[in-house]
Amino acid sequence: MDRFARLVSRLLRVPVAFVSLAEEDRQILPGLVGLPEPWAGSRALPLSHALCRQHVPASGQPLVVPDARADDRLRTHPALADLGVVAYAAMPLTDADGLVLGSLCAIDHAPRTWGDGELTDLKDLAAACSAELCLRILSAQSRSVQKVLETARAGADRARSDAQRLEQEAQAGLDHAELLLRASEELAQTSGLEDVRRRLRDLFVGAGKPSYVGLLVADKDELHRVPDPDIAHSLEREVLTLPVNAAFPSTRAMRERRAVFVPDREALVAGYSPEAVGFFDRMGFATVLCLPLWGSRALLGVLAICWAKRHEVGVTERATLTAASGYIAQAVERALYLDERISVARQLQEAMLTDLPLTDPVEISALYQPAADGEMIGGDWYDAYHLPPASSGEPGALMVTVGDITGHDMHAATVMGQIRSMLRQATLDHPPYSPATALIALDAACSVLPMDASGTLVHARLDLADGGPGWTLTWSNAGHPPPLLRTPDGRVSALVEHDVLFHRGLGPFRRTEARRDLPAGSTLLLYTDGLIERRGHDIDASIAQLAALLARHGDRPPAESLRRISSRPADSAPGDDVVVLALRVP
Repeated sequence: MDRFARLVSRLLRVPVAFVSLAEEDRQILPGLVGLPEPWAGSRALPLSHALCRQHVPASGQPLVVPDARADDRLRTHPALADLGVVAYAAMPLTDADGLVLGSLCAIDHAPRTWGDGELTDLKDLAAACSAELCLRILSAQSRSVQKVLETARAGADRARSDAQRLEQEAQAGLDHAELLLRASEELAQTSGLEDVRRRLRDLFVGAGKPSYVGLLVADKDELHRVPDPDIAHSLEREVLTLPVNAAFPSTRAMRERRAVFVPDREALVAGYSPEAVGFFDRMGFATVLCLPLWGSRALLGVLAICWAKRHEVGVTERATLTAASGYIAQAVERALYLDERISVARQLQEAMLTDLPLTDPVEISALYQPAADGEMIGGDWYDAYHLPPASSGEPGALMVTVGDITGHDMHAATVMGQIRSMLRQATLDHPPYSPATALIALDAACSVLPMDASGTLVHARLDLADGGPGWTLTWSNAGHPPPLLRTPDGRVSALVEHDVLFHRGLGPFRRTEARRDLPAGSTLLLYTDGLIERRGHDIDASIAQLAALLARHGDRPPAESLRRISSRPADSAPGDDVVVLALRVP
């Protein structure tokens, strides 16, 4: 009973909730939360403080009051002062014959308008609580029957059969109440369709547990099955998409917007297509119940509940499964919303990344890996573009940048786009295109403009060396992890020269730049910290490990080198965005 009170407090967000049962001279409180002393300790209220006793048992109807102080029936009631009652909602608790036993009550210390959804949740919990009370009554009746059996030998067999039936009914009632409670708890914090599908696997328990629960989501004129992410149902994956006009029980539930029940194979053969019969035969189903999943604005999909043996679905069980499907529909609607947000974030992040220029004869390739947290959208980026040629017919120098804006949200992504554009402009506005000069101009702009920009980056220029055949790399590093250079002999060195990160609070800073000659066949690797930072790992050791990977795989084409360098174990998904850019000079 305390569990029901906690659920009321959590779902309706009220400070006080209790289960109240009527006795002749008092109200007993077998379940409560938030009630002050002495009532909490005694688990009882005198009749003078029983708000619902005068109204709920007499009428059998809910008592819902936004502000008891303004209600003519309750304004003088002593419970208002002693219990802090202002807003009040109570649903009747009944036995199997409809007799009102008490009420399930929610109390708020401030006025409030009780929403339809809140009252529906309170009514559902009251129904589950009533089922628990009926179970206790039935259990008492069962014990009484056992006593009669001990004294009545002649009716022993029939009484034993009755007791078994009562026990089964009581267990079924308990299973139904447990299902609703589990659905309300287990599905409240789901974070995606896969998570919803995973929790459905263990949601249904008890004697009537189905052998399979399928989730199908609507998309225009199709139903898409959400496969179990942890258990490989090869047969389940045979039919992942169904047109709405297909002759399947699930599509009929979608088309007709109602529950569809198929009691046995004969009914399946008579009413559905051979493809449906073949699929259900291969899956080993005998009985199927398909329930539409209604969202707040539209039909979201279908829940398919299947049993391997013929199963009779009674009125009570069907009502319970329908109520549970409501909780599932809420979780699916929330999951679809979250998945859509993640998809939009990913598309935005990818759209903001630069298309690499054609850099013949320099080979260049880039890789972006999103963080494991799907909703994180970050400020990691890369950029590459040609400078204006020094003379007609000669290719211009190549500018390359890798940077990381502080933060993992839409603001960081927005600032990243601004910083990338500002750095391009600063570079092109300051011939002869010094990386350090461009960063000084960026610092100056960030210190003046009303934008909260901070982070790290490496800005570099690659020129063909005078007289050839080698190349010259000039770079300026604003607090970024050191680029790695692999020479044709397989040696890897870190370009450790760097200045401080860029930050509005630091103001304009005198940036320096370094220069290195690149032998023909050299590979340059630039990356963000997501590639090397791991919880519990030393960053210097991670850079050394990355250098070893570059030494081993850096002689391959840049795109293949990036795949090998950035690969990681399946259980080690990145906690931050990763950007890697590799280029090789001929």
